[in-house]
Amino acid sequence: MGSVSFAVIIGNPRPGSRTAGAAVAAALAVADAAGLAGEPDVIDLSAFGPGLLAPEPPSEVADALARVTAADVLLVASPTYKATYTGLLKVFLDRFAAGALTGKIALPLLVVGAPEHALAVEVHLRPLLVELGADVPSPGLALPESRLDRPGSLLEEWAGRVAPAVRGALTAGPSGDRAVGSVR
Repeated sequence: MGSVSFAVIIGNPRPGSRTAGAAVAAALAVADAAGLAGEPDVIDLSAFGPGLLAPEPPSEVADALARVTAADVLLVASPTYKATYTGLLKVFLDRFAAGALTGKIALPLLVVGAPEHALAVEVHLRPLLVELGADVPSPGLALPESRLDRPGSLLEEWAGRVAPAVRGALTAGPSGDRAVGSVR
């Protein structure tokens, strides 16, 4: 089996956020449930600050863009701000042209502070990822903020639900030649 690279994009403007911890835990749960070995590549956008807005991206932003482009599976996470994902995440993803993530599998995750924000993961983040060309084969996760300190069972349940879709998408791939294996 070939190897599969798995990247986690964290759109929380605070370094070391609880969103980051939940996103990494979710990625590990999905990798485990889908039979992918290794650690995901974590891209925490809080480290880039104003560099994300520069006309020519600084080297660290260009490197992050290349890492996303090289990944097979993306877990895209953000806290819910104003009933959608953060501007920080939007600014980063705006660097990709429509269709630029074709062939990637994307799993959206939003940390929600209120139950009425739960649909934002499907109504706002999923369409953005689809616009960029990503295959979003599973339901996104709306992780209640109240569960951030104990997300275990919720993440395991979600990972179990999405793993078959991830495995299927990796096996089929855009050209039918992908295989599930270890995470690079």
